[in-house]
Amino acid sequence: MATGKTTLVRKNAVRLLAILIILSLYSFARLPTLDQQLRQTMAQRFNFTQILLPEASGYPRQSIRAVNPSLDAHSAWISAVGAAVALNDLDGDGLANDLCQVDTRINQALVAPAPGTGDRYPIITLSPAPLPYFTETMAPMGCLPGDVNEDGRMDLIVYYWGRAPIIFLRTATGYLPQELIAKQARWFTNAATLADLDGDGHVDLVVANYFQDGANILDASSTQPDVMQHSMSRAFNGGGTHFFLWKNANKTGVPGVEFSEINNLVSEDVNHAWTLALGANDLDGDLLPELYFANDFGPDRLLHNRSTPGKPSFALLEGERDFTMPASKVLGKDSFKGMGVDFADLNGDGMPDLFVSNIASEYSLEESHFMFLSTGNKEAMKQGIAPYKDRSETLGVSRSNWSWDTKLADFDNDGVVEALQATGFLKGEVNRWPELQELAIGNDENMTNAGAWPKFKAGDDLSGHTHNPFYVLDDKGRYYDLAADIGIDQNFISRGLAVADIDGDGDLDFAVANQWEPSYLYRNNCPNCKKFIGLHLRFAVDAQKPSSLSVYQGHPVGLTRPAIGASAEVQLPDGKSLTAQVDGGNGHSGKRSPDVHFGLGSAVSTQAFPVHLRWRDSNGKIHAETLKLTPGWHTVELTG
Repeated sequence: MATGKTTLVRKNAVRLLAILIILSLYSFARLPTLDQQLRQTMAQRFNFTQILLPEASGYPRQSIRAVNPSLDAHSAWISAVGAAVALNDLDGDGLANDLCQVDTRINQALVAPAPGTGDRYPIITLSPAPLPYFTETMAPMGCLPGDVNEDGRMDLIVYYWGRAPIIFLRTATGYLPQELIAKQARWFTNAATLADLDGDGHVDLVVANYFQDGANILDASSTQPDVMQHSMSRAFNGGGTHFFLWKNANKTGVPGVEFSEINNLVSEDVNHAWTLALGANDLDGDLLPELYFANDFGPDRLLHNRSTPGKPSFALLEGERDFTMPASKVLGKDSFKGMGVDFADLNGDGMPDLFVSNIASEYSLEESHFMFLSTGNKEAMKQGIAPYKDRSETLGVSRSNWSWDTKLADFDNDGVVEALQATGFLKGEVNRWPELQELAIGNDENMTNAGAWPKFKAGDDLSGHTHNPFYVLDDKGRYYDLAADIGIDQNFISRGLAVADIDGDGDLDFAVANQWEPSYLYRNNCPNCKKFIGLHLRFAVDAQKPSSLSVYQGHPVGLTRPAIGASAEVQLPDGKSLTAQVDGGNGHSGKRSPDVHFGLGSAVSTQAFPVHLRWRDSNGKIHAETLKLTPGWHTVELTG
């Protein structure tokens, strides 16, 4: 009898222990709450007006794509990407008040003035004609601005599913389409960025593809079956990654530019990942950009740039695991679903940190987003070590939902960046998470077979009723999503985020590209914005190149081009500094303007601040200069 009592006590103790473990895990999984009064106080710093992005008429509307018959059962899954937006100065008026948008409903890439900035020109459809283009088998996926022929006008690179990207060269009368590559190819591109890869002073191009090059994904009449990824966590059968070095621009008066593709730069597993987002940023201070590939169905990749002019070279970096860190949270060793990346110095050590979106949907697929903070050990990169640790959980950004683009920016000029995410996958009424989870835990050998996939059709739902987070840092160092408090928590299926000061008033606005839905601009009405320093870091075109640095207040005048990759550091009176680089198109399908913006917070607003600049000229030579600048927008024409 005593033995039976002892056994019962032990069983009850085990049950109690199990309950305590479950409760502790549950409490750990629940995000901390924020005091309501403090939440309201934080939210009062922000105010945005939502404005519909321009819409083109005269095109048939769609809400799903026709796909290869072998993929038809999950056509809604295949149709889940393509919405995109970029903010930039496309008409040369000195303000980033123009947008290039991919509207999936009409399957077109459009150029238009940002809403509220005047009807300066009618909506322009970027037609590939006379280049080969077939709407039945091709679809635009993104729009990348950049002055690729260095004539002082912003060109546009549109990337697609079903063909190689097209360069739309800006001329005095419109856009002239030019092929990126001479030979026709079926690529399925979801990420591209411009950066000076080899340090020769000219911007190069990286194009990262998703489905296999040569596939027939959007060909509804194809008799050739297509395959899916061969794993949910280690898939290396995706499309190729293509590196293009800038070669020359036509200087004879006829617009043109030539890139040279460089092969065999990366290993096969890096080359054939399923890439959805791409970032280029100088992490170690040598003015050579490192590359971050946010990959679906497998580990993200960070490449250390070891190039010299004309000789690009990259080495794989991976993070180091400590006792408390799961392998899946180590940079380069994860198995998550990377879909967005952006950079900012979040811990104030002068090194850029990274915010990476994955799928992190509560009670569905609760992986984790990443917020990789630097350890400050730049030298570790020379040994192949990524000096970064994921701190997303303690910072409050590890979980939101099925997330895509992300952007880090200071929207109230307090000197601390906020974090945006685009979220959602399919909007419908039938929850398909059980079927997707069943697929995910199945045998990877079945994964490539499209016939083994469950149905994902119109009307199905996967994280379709959620909002885009707007993360704000509290005074204890944790981010909280205040989207609902600010009134920007509508349930959209979003893909791309673009940030720019479209009206030149010193506070940043942003645009959101939504999939199969209207897209919007959020105009910043910052109630009590602090002072700021904004920089247009530019190169003048050849005929106007200054022999020394040229600085003036306000926005660019005349023909200039962005100094992509140039860095700026603002020194504050308290000894702290703010750093940023000129962005060439980081992320998924949203592209911010190349302007550099610093909120000055509580710093004295009447004084001039030391601003340290570093850049490479058109011969690859590194320059450094320190200026004294007062708050406001400044144009700096760098010696090129």
